[in-house]
Amino acid sequence: MYRLIAFVSVVLIVVCVASRASVVAADNAQVRALPVGEQGVVAAIVDGDTLVLESGTEVRLVGIQAPKIPLGRASFVAWPLGEEAKGALKDLVLGRVVALHYGGRQMDRHGRALAHIVRDDGLWVQAMMLEAGFARVYSFPDNRALVADMLNHEAVARRAGRGIWADNFYRIQSPESVADLLNTFQLVEGKVLSAAIVRGRAYLNFGADWRSDFTATVSPRNRRVFDDEEYDLKGLEGRTVRVRGWIKSFNGPMIEVTHPEQIEVFD
Repeated sequence: MYRLIAFVSVVLIVVCVASRASVVAADNAQVRALPVGEQGVVAAIVDGDTLVLESGTEVRLVGIQAPKIPLGRASFVAWPLGEEAKGALKDLVLGRVVALHYGGRQMDRHGRALAHIVRDDGLWVQAMMLEAGFARVYSFPDNRALVADMLNHEAVARRAGRGIWADNFYRIQSPESVADLLNTFQLVEGKVLSAAIVRGRAYLNFGADWRSDFTATVSPRNRRVFDDEEYDLKGLEGRTVRVRGWIKSFNGPMIEVTHPEQIEVFD
């Protein structure tokens, strides 16, 4: 069944390229405006968001997260559609010349390049993986370029129910459904019942009991980013939002928000 889904989604990549050419072209103009780094031929695919160039440079496709596969970790349980996502990336770039474009931090602690990938024909690879439904937006405070555009591409796949969005494993969670999902990456959508800043830390409370209900929180250090952009965190009270991040435990399930792109506002 997953192989059939993978085949269909790879076909959808081609459809996306054809039917959304003007949107992709507009995106590409922004990607190409980013500083360009190494160019080379893709020699290997590690997983759905990591590749290796012939030069030996390992590249993490910045801004997205594909379903994870074990990669030799004995106790790791593969996420659904991990191999299919790897296959989709393979079909897009293996043997092709690509260029690395940087929108922030250029290397991670593992020595991998953190880059937006543009194929030799101008295709922005992150956009196509998102639209095919084989990745979610996954941003960092030191690598925020083009996140808004990537969220739009993710939404296209989600509305169409493509790839991971047809699998319950990746469903958008409610504030009430995340208590048993500690240490997992989730998208949580709900109404902010109250918003407060206590000793410099911002709290977005999604339940009546802040001691046990789901909360999104912004540390004093990370609040500076919001303040610099005149982002009114307290103004989110009463609004419906979607927060993405890793579920931790602190007075109930919690997501630590480090930058504005982790929060989508809907009303």
